[in-house]
Amino acid sequence: MSSRYLPHLTWLRAFEASARHLSFTHAAEELNLTQAAISKQVKLLEHHLREPLFERKPRSLVLTKMGAAYLPKVRDSFDRLAAGTEEVFGRRRSEVLTVRAPVGYSVNWLAPRLQDFFERHPDLPVRLVSSVWGDPFDQEKLDLDIQYGTGNWPGCRVDRLTWEVITPVCSPGFLQGERPLLSPQDLEQHRLLHVLGYEEGWATWLKAAKTKGIDAGQGLQFDTSLLAFELAARGGGVALARSSMIDPEIDRGRLIKPFDIEAPLNEAFYLISPEGPYDHPDARVFRDWLVEISLNDPQNKRIKKIIHS
Repeated sequence: MSSRYLPHLTWLRAFEASARHLSFTHAAEELNLTQAAISKQVKLLEHHLREPLFERKPRSLVLTKMGAAYLPKVRDSFDRLAAGTEEVFGRRRSEVLTVRAPVGYSVNWLAPRLQDFFERHPDLPVRLVSSVWGDPFDQEKLDLDIQYGTGNWPGCRVDRLTWEVITPVCSPGFLQGERPLLSPQDLEQHRLLHVLGYEEGWATWLKAAKTKGIDAGQGLQFDTSLLAFELAARGGGVALARSSMIDPEIDRGRLIKPFDIEAPLNEAFYLISPEGPYDHPDARVFRDWLVEISLNDPQNKRIKKIIHS
């Protein structure tokens, strides 16, 4: 069928509601229009199709044979359109809390703890979307945003979620072989893996380890910590891990910490939310839960003592 023959969506909407209620008046109430507007839209549809869809009785409507045959087609089209819209764009913002977080933080810190939130709030849906770069907090699309930095987000409410130290991580095989990684100075013989977007990195740690002559900028760069961890686990170099994201990799045995030296950082992960009242009714619930488990996290408590000592 040519697209020029397709009826206007407003006509179809008026027809479907009128057929469901068998009343222009009730259809008008549902669609927040006047009875005259609904009647006119149905007439325009009938004129377009060149067939009557209703028999207009004094107190009610009756579908004609053509109207009764057409109604299931219209309903099916609306159902498919609604399902397709939700599949591509998700539910409306008013129905689901949308939280954005960096990929590495989402996978290695937030995901292992989300079950606790769902056990406490089983009927509260959450959409978690991932980010790579620190894009500005878009309050039109997001309810809450987790970002990495120094806590400076003017015009927003900011809650600190982590306290960070950095330390090298590598494949267990790096402790042996022709170039064993036995001391920080041995790093000059290995490829350093960097993650873009962090202000503090290898230069910070190498200074804390008191190494000499190592080029802090050599090696490969990645846009997520997960990529750096993956290459490190496969023997492709030595990554620099933030304490909030490395425990799952260590627990799996894929990576190890060759040294005990930890360099405290000024940067951390923060929860960004609107400065005024929350737009979403569930935003405060998620915020309170996330801040609570962050403050009670044993790793955070340990590192806070290191940073403040």
